[in-house]
Amino acid sequence: MKKLAVLAAVLMLFGCASTSETKMGGGVADFPSMVKEAKASIKKAKSAGGEWRDSSKFLKKAEKAAKAGDMEKAMKLAKKASAQGKMGYDQAVAQKKAGPWLF
Repeated sequence: MKKLAVLAAVLMLFGCASTSETKMGGGVADFPSMVKEAKASIKKAKSAGGEWRDSSKFLKKAEKAAKAGDMEKAMKLAKKASAQGKMGYDQAVAQKKAGPWLF
């Protein structure tokens, strides 16, 4: 048990140490591609009937923040919109055949 805990700690340490800002993205040049990705994921979620309420709102706020020059906030909001689009699609697909299960 101790060996497993030590192994997990070592893997987490090396995993966190190898993640850098360049790998994670977040630069000004990445913003247009992040917006494109977010729009695509929201469109995909909408086609499955799973668009979440705030996805488009986050995307609009991201574009507004980018125009104001706050790229950190813009990237954060665009990533959030993209993630919500992906989760909305996954949720719609997973619950496509959902129905009452108790009665």
